[in-house]
Amino acid sequence: MLRQKHLLLPIIFLMISLFQFSCRKQEKIDTTPGLMLKFSTDTVFFDTVFPTIGSITRRLIVYNTNENKIKVSKISLYGGQLSNYRINIDGVPGLGASDVEIPGNDSIFIFVKVTVDPNNKNIPFVVSDSISFETNGALQQIKLVAWGRNALFYRDVALNGNVIWDSLMSHVVFGSIRIDTNSSLTILPGTRVYFHKDAYMAVSFQGTLKIAGVNDNPVIFQGDRMDPFYKDLPGQWGGIYLEQGSKDNELNCVHIKNGIYGILADQPLALTSPMLIISNSIIQNMTSTGIYAFGTSIVSTNCVIGDCGSVCIDLNYGGSYEFRQLTVGNYWYASVRHSPSVYISNYSYDATGQKISKPLTKAFFGNAIIYGTNDDEIQLDSLPGIPFEYNFDHAIIKTQMIMSNPQRFLNCQPNKDPRFVKVQEWNYQIDSISPAIDQGADMGTPFDIRGFARSSPPDLGAYEYVKGRK
Repeated sequence: MLRQKHLLLPIIFLMISLFQFSCRKQEKIDTTPGLMLKFSTDTVFFDTVFPTIGSITRRLIVYNTNENKIKVSKISLYGGQLSNYRINIDGVPGLGASDVEIPGNDSIFIFVKVTVDPNNKNIPFVVSDSISFETNGALQQIKLVAWGRNALFYRDVALNGNVIWDSLMSHVVFGSIRIDTNSSLTILPGTRVYFHKDAYMAVSFQGTLKIAGVNDNPVIFQGDRMDPFYKDLPGQWGGIYLEQGSKDNELNCVHIKNGIYGILADQPLALTSPMLIISNSIIQNMTSTGIYAFGTSIVSTNCVIGDCGSVCIDLNYGGSYEFRQLTVGNYWYASVRHSPSVYISNYSYDATGQKISKPLTKAFFGNAIIYGTNDDEIQLDSLPGIPFEYNFDHAIIKTQMIMSNPQRFLNCQPNKDPRFVKVQEWNYQIDSISPAIDQGADMGTPFDIRGFARSSPPDLGAYEYVKGRK
């Protein structure tokens, strides 16, 4: 009996030691600087369309993948009291919590709730916030994204067949939307299309985009944030990409604004018909380029391209282009701009950095205004021996080139201020004393961008001066 007791004592002692060691291990808090948490997702989406005041809940799991316990010194909603979101951290509701402990190789749950009024026209279409985590000096964030109004939402979607969008509900794009091969998208007057951060629209090979806006009811493409700080902020979304071989794209009365690019147009299958016809449209406030064309074919009438951080119209690698009754105004304010407003070339570069050429069969600018803050707003860049056909016919241009090559610049006025109404507000209508008034030729465009009848002779640019209208 005594021998059995002696045998049990080491076992009991070992069990007690293991228990104490285990307790000490669990109680130890890892204070290693820069310790990182893991999460079940990097963005919590609320992708429900709310027909009335909506409130749903999502779950976020926070993992401590370290061996020892950690202390999260602060978990908080970035938007604070003004946020549309509320969080519940392991059963405790509120706007956040402090000194939250997570055992080693364990996790906690955070429940996220959003409440928005979809009929409130003052809130953005996408309501965004974030949850921040501070652990041993390391900061991490999880994005919160919720749809905020009655709308149709698209997230990395491909459209097949002949699709029509109308103005009964707005359309919000998250990620991308693609018009698939042998498919088309027609957008009717008054439709509004909103893009989340970095979202874009692409038109595939043999795909077609048709925008059928009208003067008093244009189609709008813009970012989805409409609160004051973001309303006029450039670079909020990607742009419209007309991919190689897309066809019969026609855009009328569309306003494209606040993106990175306006339109990027790749090469067509053939130059026999324009890849893009765009009329009565405005592209403005892009961090990069308004129209980037790569060896393609574009016909433009009554268009305004304004305020781009790089080039307003970038015609690369040859092609065929007509711009009639064009207004380009580039008074970009968000950063230093070194690029000209209009760039024209008959070459590009291949993947190895070698120059490749393609004929520029036509680059015609008629009844145009091209003006901005640079000393020269046009750059011509060509390879010798390759066709490079360009003409400016009846135009006001900020440039030093006209005197050196007058046969390419017919009836042009160099460096005369066109007297735009208010460039600070992107209003590129012309004033009553503008040198553009009655200085055009008949270009077959009887109405201006707003539908007003042109005089004879017409004014230069997209806008006809009409007394009393600004």
